[in-house]
Amino acid sequence: MQFVSQNLLGLKLNEVEVNEASEQPLSIHNIYISLGSNIAPVENLPRAFSLLRKYVAVELVSGVWETPPADSEGPNYLNAVALIHTDLALLQLKHQVLRPIEADLGRVRTADKNTPRPIDLDIILVDGKIIDPIVWTRAFVVIPLAEISGDILNPETGETIADVAMRLMFDAEIKVRPDVELKTYEI
Repeated sequence: MQFVSQNLLGLKLNEVEVNEASEQPLSIHNIYISLGSNIAPVENLPRAFSLLRKYVAVELVSGVWETPPADSEGPNYLNAVALIHTDLALLQLKHQVLRPIEADLGRVRTADKNTPRPIDLDIILVDGKIIDPIVWTRAFVVIPLAEISGDILNPETGETIADVAMRLMFDAEIKVRPDVELKTYEI
């Protein structure tokens, strides 16, 4: 049996299997993933997004934004944010989906957290909760996130992510990259 949920606009959000015995849907998490690349980013960001779509249901994806690297030297990053739905626990998602995608695209983790990379996939928001408060200060995360979910509230300040994005846009070196499309890329 299938259960299809819809948002207020009537758009199909996800299809989940229903436990036949209890008729209750499995626990589905709404998770926002930040995608970033500064090694062959025009190729690697769409490839990572396509691989992500093979493992989880993707409801929304932002446009692609270009930014200089934060806290380091190196080539500019291309960044995006995707809203996904999965019944995987966070550690399962990280180790069974995100890390393998990074490895498939050539990511090698080193002690230097700011080294250039073909892809970086980070969990930033889970079921309405921000994972790391630094998200509120990073234009390369805030602006794409605001593009797809601007009403998310900062519990400490009461600001929406859209308000934060507007403020950060004036101070950040960031530009939209309409030439890099994530929605239709095929591997």
